[in-house]
Amino acid sequence: EPQPKRMEEVYRALKSGLDEYLEVHQTELDKLTAQLKDMKRNSRLGVLYDLDKQIKAVERYMRRLEFHISKVDELYEAYCIQRRLCDGASKMKQAFAMSPASKAARESLTEINRSYKEYTENMCTIEAELENLLGEFCIKMKGLAGFARLCPGDQYEIFMRYGRQRWKLKGKIEVNGKQSWDGEEMVFLPLIVGLISIKVTEVKGLATHILVGSVTCETKDLFAARPQVVAVDINDLGTVKLNLEITW
Repeated sequence: EPQPKRMEEVYRALKSGLDEYLEVHQTELDKLTAQLKDMKRNSRLGVLYDLDKQIKAVERYMRRLEFHISKVDELYEAYCIQRRLCDGASKMKQAFAMSPASKAARESLTEINRSYKEYTENMCTIEAELENLLGEFCIKMKGLAGFARLCPGDQYEIFMRYGRQRWKLKGKIEVNGKQSWDGEEMVFLPLIVGLISIKVTEVKGLATHILVGSVTCETKDLFAARPQVVAVDINDLGTVKLNLEITW
């Protein structure tokens, strides 16, 4: 089934993130251009050449971003058309279902059902195409924070699930308070539908795992130009937090 409400939310978040990326690079371009102008008066040719190369690289990246934004907009416009057609077919289905039965009505209903199926399939196809334009989330493990809750020698297991994507890592609290983990970072491909679920357990022995907490995290806030440090409350009281750095 297509997910138009979620599709709209992700599209808005994605657009906002892409616009922010464009803004960041425009600021950088303005700064480099101003530097180049100043340096032309009293600088060596080598420095000017390097600065010019930087400017051209930023300009190329901005053109790629603008092209990417236009592809996203084009897909979303096509999606909105299919959604309107689907809504129209749905209303016609209801109207024919309430009208007196006749051969002509049955034939029309069959045709409407065929069209409805086609529009919903088109919507699902476009959702999958937009997913391919969402980039990726690089998630870095920064460790657990637990105030008096974490003690030297404690061992923990963290399991993250995002759609069919999985990340499982084990860690230990060292004597000096530092933490050692068997995984540092993971790349998740963003999805239209689905939240990141995180489960943290304390390992007490070979077969004993005590659940510390289990939460789900919204992903649409992660479409941002700059890396974000996120502190996730793992238990209800918020005494154990999982610190992650997420770069889109």
